[in-house]
Amino acid sequence: MTVLLMVLAFVLFVGLVVVHEWGHFLAARRGGVEVEEFGIGFPPKVWGRKVKTNNSKFLFTINLLPLGGFVKLKGENDEDRRPATFGAAPIKTKIKIMLAGVFMNLVVAILLFSALAVLGMPKLVDKQYTIAGDTKVIQEIEVLTSKVTENSPAEQAGIKEGDRIVSINNTQISRLGEIGDLTEENAGQTVPIVIERNGKRQALEVALNQENDGGFLGVATEPGASAVQLQRSTWSAPIVGVGLSAQLTGLTFEGLGKVFSSLFKGDTKTASEQVTGPVGIVKILEAGSQIGLSFVLVIIAIISLTLAIINALPIPALDGGRLFVLLLFRALNKPLKKETEELIHGAGFVALMGLIILITIVDIKRFF
Repeated sequence: MTVLLMVLAFVLFVGLVVVHEWGHFLAARRGGVEVEEFGIGFPPKVWGRKVKTNNSKFLFTINLLPLGGFVKLKGENDEDRRPATFGAAPIKTKIKIMLAGVFMNLVVAILLFSALAVLGMPKLVDKQYTIAGDTKVIQEIEVLTSKVTENSPAEQAGIKEGDRIVSINNTQISRLGEIGDLTEENAGQTVPIVIERNGKRQALEVALNQENDGGFLGVATEPGASAVQLQRSTWSAPIVGVGLSAQLTGLTFEGLGKVFSSLFKGDTKTASEQVTGPVGIVKILEAGSQIGLSFVLVIIAIISLTLAIINALPIPALDGGRLFVLLLFRALNKPLKKETEELIHGAGFVALMGLIILITIVDIKRFF
């Protein structure tokens, strides 16, 4: 089951980028801008086919690198004035095209949060947005996510980091703090413990410590990740979807503020703790897949919201950056030449790739 959830998580993650590009695709066609290619994944191309719709054609491709997708428009430079090009489109149309991907990711996030509010929403943050009169806790899950103490009863029994403790001494773990209560209650005894690892359950015999020196069992959980509540709403689910999206957007900007503040102070350690890259996303999706479908979906919803936020920022090479540069040159009443545009966004792309490589190195040190 865990493997299937991990595969589903990866497909949904790639789907977020495809949906983002689909937004650009729809906005471009509605605005009279010709789409030359819609690609799933990044080149080199594996397969392609010409698709004809509404008296126009575009190339649909499947590409080798499966992380995302792209839309190639005719005449993407602002100074291109040929018919049906992006450059020749009215400024309102350009704004719609550039922000369409952001809009799609935001809508996906709100829809997923709304659906999760009905199915069971994991409580992610303190004072998480909800309608108190229409919300109830339907499940509380204890999750082992952090570390196993060296030479502890847990290590000697074969318990590893990332295992979920299902039961202790034939008592199911079903409420917050129950791992600590049960190990203290059975201190000094050898008890059966059932764990779940990669979707498979194992029965172990564990000799618990007599004293709480390093823990009766010797396991630790990450702060805030040890106990997870699932909350359910009914009529207020759409309100919760919008409210939680707004709350997490605020927290995202707060986190970005900490990153820049820490970098300004020379505190790279604190700054690096606020961000994660491709490796970190894979690890988070892997952890979510071990817990269950609702956790996978909430991670995907958060990633979708994050994509919307990041692409709305004035970062060169991204949607918000391209729009900012376009509007800046309009405000300055200066032509945005092809060479200038390519230089700005090319430099931004190189900087982004460098940042991703740096974050990946940090992630590898953090997780491995």
